[in-house]
Order: sequence, then structure tokens, then C-alpha cells
Amino acid sequence: MINTAKSKSLGFTLIEVMLALGVFSIAGVALLSTASNNARNIGHLEDKMFANWVASNQLVAASIAPTWPPKNNAKGEVEMVGRDWFWTQKVLKTTDNDMRAIVMEVRLNKDDELAVGSFTTYVSKAEQ
Repeated sequence: MINTAKSKSLGFTLIEVMLALGVFSIAGVALLSTASNNARNIGHLEDKMFANWVASNQLVAASIAPTWPPKNNAKGEVEMVGRDWFWTQKVLKTTDNDMRAIVMEVRLNKDDELAVGSFTTYVSKAEQ
């Protein structure tokens, strides 16, 4: 009498191997997509940080300017970290006649519609 129960295979079938490869390939694509998004976001955050530094520096310069109110709609270009940054200053009236709001917007390109970074500060008329 021959025992047929012991002739059962102990390895994986081709379908099981292909299914495992499919699962791993989907996971690999998801990881690559996540890594790509991370790299793109890091570049954007770096640009935003430098733009905010430029805006902050320009606001300090406008705040200590000897004239009040500061010049409206001033524009300029400054170099930081080996790149040219374009800034635009807007002076806005407030409800207090002795105060003005200064909005500083920074762009990577002169013709960009949206600013990379933007800061606002308030300056008051010096007492005489």
C-alpha cells in the first residue's frame, strides 16, 4: 500500500509568488511617490523660508526709513543664497491716521502673479 498523503508539495505555487510580487510592487510605487512628494515639498519650503527672510529684511529697512509714511509701491531686487528675489512694498492706510501698514511680498520671478512669501508690519509716526 502506497501512502499518497506524503506526496504533497511544500513550496509556493506560481500564483502565490506572482501575488506577493504584485503586493510588493504596489508598495514600492507608493514609497517612490511619497519620496518624490517629500523632495518637492522640501524645495518649496526652502524657497518660502528664504523669501520670508528677504521680506523681513526689507520690512526692517522700511521701518527705519527716515520718511513717514514709507514710499508706497516700492519695488526692488535683492540677492540671497545665490538667487535674485523680487520684492514689492505696499503701504496701506489704517483707521489710525498716525499708523500705516506695510505689506512686503517676495517673488522668485518679476512677473509671477503669486508671491512666495509675504509679511505685514505696522509703523507709526514718530513723535516730534
